[in-house]
Amino acid sequence: MKRALISDIHGNLEALLAVLDDIRSQSVDEIYCLGDIIGYGPNPCECLDQVMSNAKVTILGNHDQAALFDPDGFNPMALQAIYWTRDQLDNGPGSATQVNGRWDFLGELPRYHDDDDSYKFVHGSPRDPTNEYVFPEYIFDQRKMEILFGKVKQYCFMGHTHLPGVFTTNCEFIQPDECDYQYQLGSEKAMINVGSVGQPRDEDSRACYVVLDKDAPGGPLVNFRRVVYDIETTANKIYAQADLSDALGDRIKHGR
Repeated sequence: MKRALISDIHGNLEALLAVLDDIRSQSVDEIYCLGDIIGYGPNPCECLDQVMSNAKVTILGNHDQAALFDPDGFNPMALQAIYWTRDQLDNGPGSATQVNGRWDFLGELPRYHDDDDSYKFVHGSPRDPTNEYVFPEYIFDQRKMEILFGKVKQYCFMGHTHLPGVFTTNCEFIQPDECDYQYQLGSEKAMINVGSVGQPRDEDSRACYVVLDKDAPGGPLVNFRRVVYDIETTANKIYAQADLSDALGDRIKHGR
């Protein structure tokens, strides 16, 4: 069983389409989306349509939640973007049925998904599936890591920080380039951040996602994938929208 894990698309249609094309080349059986389909980017409706059509499981992200309810803890740039996103969702494109269908889809998203009793899928953290960040520097807070791993039965996959890598129970954070973009899971617990499709923040501007091969020889294998996409097109769409900060276009060019 091969499963593609995508997260933090953030309305970036060019990145999402490039990732979906790459997924098709990987003999993947199914796709899980770990949230934040919308927010920041210029194509929230189109990205929602793609996820609704392609993902078997989708988790609620904090930006998805903010579109439905009052945003909590958003900075001014993110807040302005989510209000613009709400307006886009309310006004199409598509028929009234399609518009309502997107809102219904968001409103029904679960906060987490458990699979085979060993795999947990969240947006934020195993303790707070929607809103809590697990940053790489948390490895220096042993007590916090113990609490987080106490919520994990075996493996937890997440997004939210846009920083891909593997947290171990030995208080390590292993970046993809430190493990040649592949990490073999074993008997020890692990938390895996799958990175961001639409707004990477690890100084690599390429879209990021994970292929999880549950049946790989030697144990489940996590494969971090980086995909080139048309960043300029996405950035120019952002620049063309008065209610989206130009900084959102600038940051996807630099991957931070």
